[in-house]
Amino acid sequence: MSRPAPAAPAFAPTLTVFVLTALLVSGQLYVVIPLLPDMAVGWHTDPGALTWLVTAFAIGYAIGFLLFGPLSDRIGRRRLLMIGMPLAAVATALVAISSDPGVAIALRLVQGVAVATFPPAGMAYLGESVEPRRRVVAISAITGAFLASAVLLQVAGQLLVGSVGWRGLFVLSAIGLALAWLGLRAVMSPDRPREQRGSLMATYRVVPSLLANPALALRYLAVLVLLGGFVAVYTGLQLSGVVTSSGELLGLRASGLPSILLIPLLTPWLARLSAPVRATVFLLLAAFTLAVTGATGPGAVGLALLLALYVAAITAGLPALNESIASLAESSRGTALALFSFFLAVGSSLGPLAAAAFSRFDLLMYGLAGVMIVGALAVLVSTRLAAGGRRV
Repeated sequence: MSRPAPAAPAFAPTLTVFVLTALLVSGQLYVVIPLLPDMAVGWHTDPGALTWLVTAFAIGYAIGFLLFGPLSDRIGRRRLLMIGMPLAAVATALVAISSDPGVAIALRLVQGVAVATFPPAGMAYLGESVEPRRRVVAISAITGAFLASAVLLQVAGQLLVGSVGWRGLFVLSAIGLALAWLGLRAVMSPDRPREQRGSLMATYRVVPSLLANPALALRYLAVLVLLGGFVAVYTGLQLSGVVTSSGELLGLRASGLPSILLIPLLTPWLARLSAPVRATVFLLLAAFTLAVTGATGPGAVGLALLLALYVAAITAGLPALNESIASLAESSRGTALALFSFFLAVGSSLGPLAAAAFSRFDLLMYGLAGVMIVGALAVLVSTRLAAGGRRV
């Protein structure tokens, strides 16, 4: 007698907890940036030397994706998060009491690894457990939260550091992660029974096979392009001198927030298109927006409007790529989405390097527009390859 399928979790509470957790988890990469001057004063060092606090977290975050995606396929999404989130809270609290920069950098690496349990396991859980008609909305909302954290957590850090200090902010983050653990425990359904095949190491052997799949590899290239371009644009604004005041730069960053909030509301209509078609369309829209930005050299208002459109393309394109990758992964969904998150982290690391490689902002815009077109072509080719594989 077959076992009945488990009921879908309550959508509103699940989405609320997952979105807030995504904001907090991803925001740990960015929250330290406005704290660097205060940390440097406390430790009597140069703020530039403390940028390793950002890099160490990013390295741990990327490594964690590769570790925990396959593991979530084996032991279950909920079980992994019930272990990983408390560890993340403890590691974050330890950063708050660290005695010197070296200790803090090492702990930030551990913190990055620990919080990396959430993106692959969380997105795989939503893909498996949420009703299909609401799945695109859920993935879009989580992806939007990851993007929004870049602005929201920096703003929060800048506003609160004067009153609670940088150590107090890490304490607040640790408390937030502990509350996120309790929230996930409350809303997540029990893990489904999983067939155990082979040893634990065999679980990780699926990673090379996924990367060797030409259709998946091309979609991972598009992921890297899309988020790398997102980070490069805002880094270019900082480095190029196009924006002269910190207030204007903060305003331009914030101009993308309405798009991040709006796109999930539009996903019921966007979902009428297949995920690869959506990904291609929004990569091309991003390319068009960047090319117009480079060609027109708009003022602050025009740039804000173009950035809002560009962020909308990124916010809609990433969940489409997420969905299209998951559809090809079959039983290795968690591992495939861990690689999705890994390439997001790699893209965010390469974005600043791309921005620094161009001496002029308009040339950066043209270069990124070309790269977005390459990403769109990669998705198109991957779709043909995937269709050919299904016919065999």
